[in-house]
Amino acid sequence: MGQAKATKKFEQRHLKDTLERRNGLKKQKQKQQLKAKKAARRVEENGGAAAVEAATLSAQPKASGDAHAFQSMSVDDFFQGGFEIPEAQTNGKKKRKRDEQPAEEGSGSESAEELQVDLDSGSDSEDDNDPEEHMRQLEALAENDPDFHKYLQENEPELLDADLDIGDLSDDDGPKRKKRKAGDGDSGDEGLEGDSKELKMAVVKKWADAMTEQHSLRAMKETVLAFRVAAHVSDDEEKDFKYSISDPNVYHQLLTVALKHVPEVMQHHLPVQESKSGKLHVSTEGKKFKTLAPILRSQMASITHLLDNLTDPSTLRLTLTSTLPLLPYLLSFKKIVRDLSRAVTTVWSTPSTPEATRIAAFLIMRRLTVLGDPGIRENVLKATYTALVKSSRATTVHTLAGVNLMKNSGAELWGLDPSVGYTTAFTFIRQLAIHLRTSITHNANEAYKQVYNWQYTHSLDCWSRVLAAHASAADSPLRPLIYPLVQVTLGALRLIPTATYFPLRFALIRALLRISNATQTYIPLAAALYEVLSSAEMRKAPKTSTLKPLDFTTSIRAPKSYLRTRVYQDGVGEQVAELLGEFFGLWAKSIAFPELALPVIIMLKRWLKDVSHRTSGNKNQKLNTLISLLVQKLESNLKFIEERRAKVDFAPNNRRGVESFLAETEWEKSPLGAFLVGQRKGREARAKVLEDSRRVEEAKRVAREKEGKASRRGEEVGGGSEDDEMGEEDGEGGMLLEGETTEEDEE
Repeated sequence: MGQAKATKKFEQRHLKDTLERRNGLKKQKQKQQLKAKKAARRVEENGGAAAVEAATLSAQPKASGDAHAFQSMSVDDFFQGGFEIPEAQTNGKKKRKRDEQPAEEGSGSESAEELQVDLDSGSDSEDDNDPEEHMRQLEALAENDPDFHKYLQENEPELLDADLDIGDLSDDDGPKRKKRKAGDGDSGDEGLEGDSKELKMAVVKKWADAMTEQHSLRAMKETVLAFRVAAHVSDDEEKDFKYSISDPNVYHQLLTVALKHVPEVMQHHLPVQESKSGKLHVSTEGKKFKTLAPILRSQMASITHLLDNLTDPSTLRLTLTSTLPLLPYLLSFKKIVRDLSRAVTTVWSTPSTPEATRIAAFLIMRRLTVLGDPGIRENVLKATYTALVKSSRATTVHTLAGVNLMKNSGAELWGLDPSVGYTTAFTFIRQLAIHLRTSITHNANEAYKQVYNWQYTHSLDCWSRVLAAHASAADSPLRPLIYPLVQVTLGALRLIPTATYFPLRFALIRALLRISNATQTYIPLAAALYEVLSSAEMRKAPKTSTLKPLDFTTSIRAPKSYLRTRVYQDGVGEQVAELLGEFFGLWAKSIAFPELALPVIIMLKRWLKDVSHRTSGNKNQKLNTLISLLVQKLESNLKFIEERRAKVDFAPNNRRGVESFLAETEWEKSPLGAFLVGQRKGREARAKVLEDSRRVEEAKRVAREKEGKASRRGEEVGGGSEDDEMGEEDGEGGMLLEGETTEEDEE
């Protein structure tokens, strides 16, 4: 007789899981029986009533109590109880407390039961949750059977570590810790003044010595508790902590001890292992990890809170440096990693943060990307890009170096895992394309501002650096992103072809030149540059002006006062000549250079003829001479290539011969290459002079502000400070770009 249909479905869908569940329960029962036998054997070997009591409390299985409770309960009572497993009558109020208050993994505020630290390696029982009862049992054991107590101290010291209980690591959101009874002090409270629980320097040094010499878990746990107080010392809300800190010296010493020694103790008790492939990992299956996990979560919650509130550069850098050794232990705590990534990228992207501190933050971001799984890598990359976009809302001479540091360091992360880098980069480039399409299809007056702002410009420039660094190889997973990024960039620079936004056009052309140079991809840029020359701004005679030359590196929009002025026309002409030269310089050794340069040479000569007219020309001899010199160098390089090309003996369809053309000739030896080398050196020298003068002016300005501030302090009380003025200036700068670029989570 065949099997029933329901039986077949059960075998196909549920039989495997059912067998695995039964085998798991069977193994748990065998472990409990084995522990009970070991405890009984230990009692027989050591003897003593107190030893019997201690072994029973540490190894007694709870199945018998549960079974007795079920026997006295009817079915109706069981369902009315809300599916809560009844417990034995002894210690019934404490047994299931951990299960009644589950919390999200890795949260910054763990409950008392989440942060339970139980180092009893001989038993998994939950009957010893009361630390005071456990202390009394240990004291009785030491009096009644000192030999067995000594044996435990030498072989099982964790069993005697009563300080690692569940209450002290509880956060403020969880149940409040019970007050200790008078006279029930322990060694960890030495140096605390009465009920104030004031932390003294002697206690901190004692913890440091214990962690350094003995790698004490008890000292580490107390240090983590006190470190949490130090991390929240500047909070407005009053919270109930075990310790309080009022001495600045104690605060600084505690920060140093917690940040320096906690990773060392963690590494001693749970070393980081290296696999054959070179990857680092930490075993999360053993009891040691489960024991140290609450301490680790509390430590990282304090560090994350500290990163969000610290302003001192040295302390901030110390905090970041001390976090590096703990990263391998955090990979299983997704929420902690996500919160840490957000905090670290915020430090990395803050303009006021010193460069050394920002590099320390970047090292954490890079380490997480290397160690983490694809999910962690994606979170880090998203946090990196979001932080970069947020911090690049306004760009000045003072912040440009920091923004470039972020773009260069952030671009490195996308090359660590090209597959994850491709998916995230594609998502963000697609978002930029959506903004561009929205600006084109909507005819509103302010629609273009979604594209013509610093955030959009820096985003395109950042992706150009990513592709230039990691898409040069033909088999690179990021190489397919070259085409969409180039199309978006070309569309953005031609969105509003007016003279006001010539600086933005030049910035985007530089990004495209970077891609073309690194990936050897031809991008047609000569037409976009010739559009600038053919505009009315460059064809008509300018008006005189006393304005300073416009800094095109920190400007994407020319002020109205610069339009139709001689200084702006000269600056735009220099940019066009430089970019045209750099564009043709990329192909100065190409066998197809004559065909590439000849149309542009003809157009430039025609432009020079028009603007050199006595009545209708631009009457700008400096600009015309600059373009005429570029034309001469292009013609010289064209003749140079034609002479070399006349000597080859392969056809145009010979790809290998075409690619090897002038392979032995250095680029600097070509006429155009030699010209560009000289132009670059001249620009670098001028930029150095301008930078030196800017620094001198900046130093003078700071000195004047300090003198004025000192004089105001002597004359007035409660006057405005320099920080307030700087804050107002930053706020005004941000208002110029309000509502222009949305974040990635708004798509």
